[in-house]
Amino acid sequence: MVVLKGVPALLSPELLYALARMGHGDEIVLADVNFPTSSICKCGPEELRADGLGIPPLLEAVLQLLPLDTYVESPGALATVERFAFYERAKKAFAVVATGETALYGNLILRKGVLALDAP
Repeated sequence: MVVLKGVPALLSPELLYALARMGHGDEIVLADVNFPTSSICKCGPEELRADGLGIPPLLEAVLQLLPLDTYVESPGALATVERFAFYERAKKAFAVVATGETALYGNLILRKGVLALDAP
């Protein structure tokens, strides 16, 4: 848990560090308990843990800090994409966060955007 003003307590220091290091267009996967996180991360993405947390509250916390890419049609992808196509896309992600989400195929991918110049 991080104890800082304005930073959601659900976000671990490791996840905050990953979000900060991501650049425009980098993607992060929020994965359910059945997702093959360790196998996917052998291909390159950083493996992060958020065991016990569901994706909805974690997503809400992440979106308080992560700007989504407004230059693409859909800056988020759900696991409704064909399973193996989703796995291939996940292999190219910056990081995969293993969560405690129990919903089947409850995975999603977020693409980082840019901060407006006038953002604090």
